[in-house]
Amino acid sequence: MIDDRKLKILHAIIRDYISTGEPVGSRTIAKKYNLGISPATIRNEMADLEEMGLLEQPHTSAGRVPSNKGYRLYVDRIMECERLSQEEEAIIKHQILKNEYEINTLIHHVSSLLSDLTKLTCVVNTRSVKRNCVISIQLIKVDNNGILCIMVMDSGIIKNKLVKVSYVPNEEVLSNIGKIITNDLKELFIEQITLEVIEGLKEKLGGYDDIVEAVLPALYEGLNSKTVDELFMEGTTNIFNYPEYNDIENAKKMLSLLHNKTEIPKLIGNNDGITVRIGDENFVPEANDCAIISANYTLGGKELGTIALIGPKRINYSKVLSIMNMVMKELNETLNDE
Repeated sequence: MIDDRKLKILHAIIRDYISTGEPVGSRTIAKKYNLGISPATIRNEMADLEEMGLLEQPHTSAGRVPSNKGYRLYVDRIMECERLSQEEEAIIKHQILKNEYEINTLIHHVSSLLSDLTKLTCVVNTRSVKRNCVISIQLIKVDNNGILCIMVMDSGIIKNKLVKVSYVPNEEVLSNIGKIITNDLKELFIEQITLEVIEGLKEKLGGYDDIVEAVLPALYEGLNSKTVDELFMEGTTNIFNYPEYNDIENAKKMLSLLHNKTEIPKLIGNNDGITVRIGDENFVPEANDCAIISANYTLGGKELGTIALIGPKRINYSKVLSIMNMVMKELNETLNDE
């Protein structure tokens, strides 16, 4: 069982190491952090923390650095998320809201935003979608014989199709027709839209059979749409902000990992909320010196993809997690806002 004094010393060491990247000694802790104890006492406590596996000593006479276990304890028990400034919150909300009408554009902007705010590499993996069901159909009058049919699938695919009919009713009637079609076909896969379903729809929309018959082919086209896995990233060169990657071999190892399209999806997947994996918690050996913070984004309860931040273990977890929390909250709320 670790006592409060050891927790405070561990906290101070991790804060200092995150800030400087240099091994931390007892004199540094005594001078910079007002813990009310002598360097000798701190030195003894650091030795105990090392025995507990929470600190490591890279060189014989050097200070200590956090171990994977130490970082994990810090994230789980010690750290408090840093409060974002009003300016940072405003930037996040503005960037998400201004792109809310197109999912692909929105996700690209979010990845760029996360990379800029955290100074880390942001990786996005969009899921392949083999089957779609419709969640919304909107009909808009273009002219006396033209209707723009806008279909939104649960996979995030949006299809626009111009259909021709013999007569287009007024906008209020057309809007109601769109709502009735949506209600009858919502959450149905293509094989579930049977002749019986179509006849029932036509019966409800007596007199507007030609609109139903014009919209159905466009709907089938949308339901047959497929997306493929897409992996993209922003801020690859951000790793060079960290002294860890001034070493050419470390830099090559990290860049090789980032461009490994087989391993990256495995590393950033399987998330329940926001997931933090540190060091050897990343089961790929090339990522054992990394911290990976990842989360899924969803539409209508369906997972659309994963967003992850990747950097060295010595990242500012307090700030990065605050940013990630707010961005994912705003993103998922926007995606699922009717």
